[in-house]
Amino acid sequence: MEVRVRFYATFRELMGTKEVEVHSVKTVGELIEYLSKHYNPEIKKELLETERVNEQKPVDGMILVNGHNVLHLKGLETELKDDDVVHIFPPAGGG
Repeated sequence: MEVRVRFYATFRELMGTKEVEVHSVKTVGELIEYLSKHYNPEIKKELLETERVNEQKPVDGMILVNGHNVLHLKGLETELKDDDVVHIFPPAGGG
């Protein structure tokens, strides 16, 4: 199984690349763990461990699987399949 993961804005800088291919992850939560372990632990902190994360908003930023926001799917339990494309965006700035 292969999933393509694309990073945007500050996450692209954090990861040092705009895209990676990941094998053997079954959910979005597992994907974040994998990226944290194999690339940069800061991505997990930025996505899952900020003060804006809560039960209604399990991710700080936006994660799309094949164009669908995981918040409208199963959140971190959203299942990944072969050839899925995941887009990871940091939270929007501004005021």
